[in-house]
Amino acid sequence: MDLKNIDPVTREALDHYVFPLVSKEAVKAGEPLILKSGKGMEVTDIQGNTYIDMMSTNTRASSLGFANERIAKAVYDQLMELHYAGTFAHVADVTIRLAAKIAALAPGSLTGTTFGGSGSEANENSFKFAREYHIHKGTKPYAKKIISRWNAYHGATMGAIAATDYLGTRNITEPGVPGHTRIPAPNLYRTPFGMDASEVSEFCADYLEQQILHEGPEYVAAFIAEPVMQGDGVQVPPDDYFKRVREVCDRYEVLFIADEVITGFGRTGAWFAMEHWGIEPDIMSTAKAITAGYGPLGASTVSQTIADTLPIFSHLQTYQGHPGSCAAALKTIEILETDDLIRQAKENGAYFLENMQRLRDLPIVGDIRGLGMWTCIDFTTDKKTKEPFKDDTIKRIVNRMRDLGVLGGEEGTAIEFSPPYIAKREHLDRCVDVAEQAIIAETRERGLG
Repeated sequence: MDLKNIDPVTREALDHYVFPLVSKEAVKAGEPLILKSGKGMEVTDIQGNTYIDMMSTNTRASSLGFANERIAKAVYDQLMELHYAGTFAHVADVTIRLAAKIAALAPGSLTGTTFGGSGSEANENSFKFAREYHIHKGTKPYAKKIISRWNAYHGATMGAIAATDYLGTRNITEPGVPGHTRIPAPNLYRTPFGMDASEVSEFCADYLEQQILHEGPEYVAAFIAEPVMQGDGVQVPPDDYFKRVREVCDRYEVLFIADEVITGFGRTGAWFAMEHWGIEPDIMSTAKAITAGYGPLGASTVSQTIADTLPIFSHLQTYQGHPGSCAAALKTIEILETDDLIRQAKENGAYFLENMQRLRDLPIVGDIRGLGMWTCIDFTTDKKTKEPFKDDTIKRIVNRMRDLGVLGGEEGTAIEFSPPYIAKREHLDRCVDVAEQAIIAETRERGLG
């Protein structure tokens, strides 16, 4: 973006906004895309350029696109009726109704929900649930430790960031919250220690068991995992991985937390991604698509066993279960049901992934993978060694796509696409065509491949 061509008020205001994960040099170079409006699948920046949003606005939250009047009206009506109720001595009826709706949708016995303002806060609540459960149950009263995975992202608040191993956000805050350790994740393209893909599931599940034994089962409260990891783009696990994880957790009374902040509410073509493998977690964290981005909200949902064990949940946040956001969530869920959008996401996602396979033959494309409306192109300098690019090649391809009117996301070694569920097949076709054009242009210009 050419900062010389934006209005003076906005240009001056840029000096007062601290951008997350964007350097000051990049801000001066006009790297952040400053958006002004959106409608359906399209967004427009402050210079009047319009783009097809194939990222659900970068964080994958805008799952139903822009300017959805049904959700906006639901939020307006709720704010005019009751904009705030408090959190414990008073609570809004809409907040309780949303918890009941989540219980009806969630897998198995996941029935009790409390709310926060984001995915980070949802995971904070999930950690608290796990620790408080062990205290009140009494068989493992000292179980405080949380195990997560290499290259995982679980949030930016201090507890969640302690479980995080991605985007370089944790190290600069350390020493942080104690009691967190990490183990290898079951990536199938660049596998742990270069092993064969057929060995990954057993190795990673066994590693979890050994880590629990090393830490002491009596001290381990929970294991947290994204059903599909975002690090380096849409890491879909082996089909038997979570079955093994569930067995290991049960063996040592370690609670399994599914971080469905990205995957929950339809992103993978199911209400919740764990449904793909038929596994029920003990605790589930959700956010993002729960409101389609129309309000800040995170949810932590626990099993009936956990809910029955806790005589009280020792937690409080001023804006947890905010009525406006809960109204947005209820209307979002209603739209997902009435418009049959999760089935559509499943079918269109499969079409999108299949269409993208033609890019595999390009010299710098290493892998193409996805699940539902979440796909990626993983790049390599060498198809045999799978060596990732360590320069700005991926960023340059993303920028070329943006210049051609399509927004994708740089995700480590990959470019990721997570379009709104309302995307039509012409949008998906356009994205693949533009990605191909941008990759070929970058390959030729820089003499790659």
